[in-house]
Amino acid sequence: MSERRSGSVGGNPKKRSRPEDEDEEDVDEQEDVGLSRQLQCASEVVSDAGIVESITLKNFMCHSLLGPFTFGSNVNFVVGNNGSGKSAVLTALIVALGGNAQATNRGSSLKGFVKEGESSADVSITLRNKGRDAYKPEVYGPAIIIDLRITREGLRTYKLRGKSAQVVSTKKEELISILDNFNIQVNNPVSVLTQEMSKYFLHSKGEGDKYRFFMKATQLEQMREDFVYIKTTKHVTEDKVEQHGECLKDLKRKYLEKEDRYKSLGSLDEMQNKLEELQKQMAWALVAEVEKELEPMKEKLQADRHSTEKYDEKVDEWKNKVEEAEKKHKQIQEQLEGITQKVQELQPKCVELKAEAQRRNTLLKSTEITVHRCKANLRDLEKDKVQLSSRIKDLKLSISQTTGAESQARAARVQQIQEGLESLNHQVSTLGQQIDQYQHASNRARDEQGKIKREHNGLQRSIEANRRNLQTLESSRSNRLRRFGEHMPALLSAIQEAYRRGQFKHKPRGPLGYLISLKDPELALAVEVCLKGQLQAFTCDNHEDERVLQGLMAKMFPGSRRPAIITSRFLPHVHDTTKKAVNHPEYPSVLQALEIEDPVVANCLIDQRGIESVLLIKNRAEARRVMQGSNPPANCTQAFSKDGDQIYRNRNYTAEQTRANYLSGDVEEEIRHLQREVENQEAQATRFLQHMKRLDEDIKQNEGLLRKAHMEQKTTKDKATKLQLELIDVQNVEEPQSEDLRPLEEDLQEIVAKIASKRAECDEARTQMAELKASYEKAEQEYKQHKEHINTIAEEADSVKEDLGKTDQEVIKSKHHKRHYDEKRNAHLANIRTLEANMKSKEQELETSVAKAAEICPERLAVRRTARSLDSEINRLKAKISTQQEQQGDREEVVRQYHEALENYKNMAQQMKNLNSFIKSLDSVMNHRLKTYADLRRFLSARCKYYFDSMLAQRGYSGSMTFDHKNETLSISVQPGQGNKADLSDMRCLSGGERSFSTVCFVLSLWAITEAPFRCLDEFDVYMDMVNRRISMDMMLKVAASQRYRQFIFLTPQSMSSLPESKIIRILRLKDPDRGQDNSQRSQDQDQ
Repeated sequence: MSERRSGSVGGNPKKRSRPEDEDEEDVDEQEDVGLSRQLQCASEVVSDAGIVESITLKNFMCHSLLGPFTFGSNVNFVVGNNGSGKSAVLTALIVALGGNAQATNRGSSLKGFVKEGESSADVSITLRNKGRDAYKPEVYGPAIIIDLRITREGLRTYKLRGKSAQVVSTKKEELISILDNFNIQVNNPVSVLTQEMSKYFLHSKGEGDKYRFFMKATQLEQMREDFVYIKTTKHVTEDKVEQHGECLKDLKRKYLEKEDRYKSLGSLDEMQNKLEELQKQMAWALVAEVEKELEPMKEKLQADRHSTEKYDEKVDEWKNKVEEAEKKHKQIQEQLEGITQKVQELQPKCVELKAEAQRRNTLLKSTEITVHRCKANLRDLEKDKVQLSSRIKDLKLSISQTTGAESQARAARVQQIQEGLESLNHQVSTLGQQIDQYQHASNRARDEQGKIKREHNGLQRSIEANRRNLQTLESSRSNRLRRFGEHMPALLSAIQEAYRRGQFKHKPRGPLGYLISLKDPELALAVEVCLKGQLQAFTCDNHEDERVLQGLMAKMFPGSRRPAIITSRFLPHVHDTTKKAVNHPEYPSVLQALEIEDPVVANCLIDQRGIESVLLIKNRAEARRVMQGSNPPANCTQAFSKDGDQIYRNRNYTAEQTRANYLSGDVEEEIRHLQREVENQEAQATRFLQHMKRLDEDIKQNEGLLRKAHMEQKTTKDKATKLQLELIDVQNVEEPQSEDLRPLEEDLQEIVAKIASKRAECDEARTQMAELKASYEKAEQEYKQHKEHINTIAEEADSVKEDLGKTDQEVIKSKHHKRHYDEKRNAHLANIRTLEANMKSKEQELETSVAKAAEICPERLAVRRTARSLDSEINRLKAKISTQQEQQGDREEVVRQYHEALENYKNMAQQMKNLNSFIKSLDSVMNHRLKTYADLRRFLSARCKYYFDSMLAQRGYSGSMTFDHKNETLSISVQPGQGNKADLSDMRCLSGGERSFSTVCFVLSLWAITEAPFRCLDEFDVYMDMVNRRISMDMMLKVAASQRYRQFIFLTPQSMSSLPESKIIRILRLKDPDRGQDNSQRSQDQDQ
């Protein structure tokens, strides 16, 4: 802190600007000389305890750093322009010495004193601690340092340190003790007078405000408040005395009553002895009852343990059934896999047989061409034969003319017979071909008719099923429940009615398909194929509910197939499947694809079908890649494509169902699709019937032609046999031949031989064709039989699949029964454990009862009476004893109550005596103190008037101060001038400077009658002119010189350069505020 020394008072001080007479100037100069001499004399006295030695501010209000300021022991001036930090110093002094934020008139809370942007503000004040009034000098030393920290949240903490800087205490109570010891009152306006307090009390025009200022400054107001509190306490005490007086009367009455009972006390020993005997019997009677209760528990526990074997047998029985069902399921599964494998093995042979049949058909066609070619060659040879025979005939005719008519006739007959025989043989061959053709056509028509008939029957079954589905869908337009059967709404109504009547313990759920919905409609077919018959199934909580539901279904479905019933305990929450469920990043499980509101339905599908471990993959190829790859998903048992194909890790099956019947979303589209499908199937069935009708007609026609051809062939063969015999007879007749006919006859014989050879070749080709035909028909028959065999095996696979579904249901049913009996066994075992625990508790209770009974009566008594009868007699005896005790009283109780009543009465009487004595003493003390208070108030008023007149007289003013203690007003009248030249005027008629001077006189008069180690005034001269400011300053300096043991701190914006030079005066000059930089300031000290 820089120091600055002002000019000496011995030089030429500046003259005040107010015009004065020469006499007044001389008086002023004389007064200055007198003041300097008085100040120099006063410098020899030093104040010791409670004054402020220094103060330091950090991040306080708008200042980053102010101080440290070192104050003098007597007069201190803190000067500086507005904003330099004068008020901040005064505010910090008030807050650090325990004052509240409102007392500073600078903020409503402490957190407002923390500089913007900072987390806390710090204030450090050093108080002098010397002399006989020092506070704990052996602890703090010659100085007490008070460190205050205010946080942004408005909290303040203290650290009280000694001169050695070691922390002595952090409690505010220690600070209050220090302030009380030094008589520091920061909330007293005489000790610390802020600008706002000055405006409110001193510059106020109200006389009541001045009176309150006087009362507050002299602490008479605090004394009055204490007297009011004491008076209130006295009234409260008097009320208590009055209440205690009533209580004392009651206690005296009770005391007299107890005294009468005590004097008239009798004996109850006999009844007490009898009561003790009954209580002993009661104790052992309770033991006997506990033993009696324990016996049936032991018997029941033994019976339950024995019945545990039955539950074990049931569990083992159903466990065996589960194993048998699983074994059967595995066998059927293996059988189905064997059938599938067999079909796959038969397929290559079927292809091979079909190829063989086609090859033989090709050979047959080739042979038929050869036969036709042979027939054509035979016809050509026949023509040549006819021509040659005609030539020979002509020659023979000419010869016959020479040989005779007989030869001619025989030759003609031979030729006629041969021609007839050839014609008949040709006719037989033709008829044989026709017979073969008719037979083949008939067989082929029969085969085709059988095939079409089977297809027609299958189509009819499909039409009937589609019609039923169509009827169900049409009825489900208004009620989706009808999809699951026509009787399903009625069944659900019956279930609801039975549940309302209390026939069910828990309402059954179903059909399960009605209680679920799909998140993705494209997966409807896959989910239906996965869940199969479980979509129409119901679930019950117990077997009793199952029997009731079976009875309802028997009424609703008398002749048709009933829905399945699954029995499983209902749970309020869904099973935790996190460990067993499949969790694929791309494809959902059936559980994830369904929206199921009822946890019972979800748990049933999880238990029955394991829907948490079944994946849904729309694309079949992708499903095969995922399931049958090298790394199939964990916990996944199978997958379904959107077309219903079922894919395992080592096999897959194609779905027979092509559309969803229960879970499809668009009913109208399903109806339209089924209608189109039924129409197409009916049209196809009509075409099948028409085709079958045509085939039937062809079969009948071919069979008629076949019978006719057989008859014609037989007739023709008979004719040919007769002609052959006749030819032989005719040829056996020898006939002379002409030499000219021999070459022709040889040619004819050659042609006949060729004809015979060609006919033989033709017959051989025909025979070969017949063989090939038979071979082709055999191959075709083998192919058809093989194909029929495959179809039969496939049909067997359907029945095996149905059996597999049944065994699957059987496995599920067996598992449920096993689980049911497991649960019953576990519940039974839990009951046994509970019974064992209860029996153990009862045994412990028995031991406790025996121990208690032994305490009451060590030797066991044979009690024949029940505990209830003993308890009744004990109660009657107690009532009798109680009645006696009410009349006479129990000896010990009566004695105790008597002494207690006597003690209570004496204590209350003593309390009443003490309280009355206290009230009397309080009245005496209060009267004395009120008289002293009135005397003190009058004395302080008189002193204040005296000092006020003295202060005014120094300026040549006259005035009066009138106290009205009854109306609590203080009126001050001041008249500038000398003596009584003018009448006194109210202070409101004075000028601003004169009124400020009068106010200073008032404050100085209050200083004279009050005690405090330091005084603080903030801008006391703000409304004064130069003359009044100089006079007021001189007056305050004189008071300071006369009160050297006190410290004075004046805050003013004036420069104070005209002050006289003295060692007791210290001027602290604050730097002007730098608005653009950190407000870190240092004061400048100058001792004058």
